[in-house]
Formats: sequence, structure tokens, C-alpha cells
Amino acid sequence: MQVLVRDNNVEQALRVLKKKMQREGVFREMKARSAYEKPSEKRVREKAEAVRRYRKLARKKMQREGLLPAPKKVIRTARG
Repeated sequence: MQVLVRDNNVEQALRVLKKKMQREGVFREMKARSAYEKPSEKRVREKAEAVRRYRKLARKKMQREGLLPAPKKVIRTARG
């Protein structure tokens, strides 16, 4: 993973790095490896993740087909 530091702005580069690590699931994996997880707990967690992914996919499909309203878009203003 690589992050460019522009104009010696390390704070911005750190924010970008944290966002990339969050997206890749590095923090979640570090937390999972910090303690032993029983095989039964692992099965339950993975099953719940699969259900969550399936429901998200089905929700997006229904939104594309027009059966559900699209989520409201968040308007972000520039901070200055």
C-alpha cells in the first residue's frame, strides 16, 4: 500500500492511509488476530457476514429495478 505525501502534509497522508487500510479490512483483521476465535464462533460470524452481503446485494438490485427508493445522497461542503 502506498500513499503520496504532498507539500509535506503528513496529516493528510495519514488520513488517506487510514481510509485505505479501513477499506482493505486491515483493522478488522488485526482485531480478529488479537485473540483466539473458536471454530464455532468463526462459522457464526462468517455466516452472518454472508447474510449481510446477500441482503445488501438484493437491496441494491431492488433499487436498480425501481422497487425501492434510492438512498438519499449526502451533500458535502468544502471545509476551509
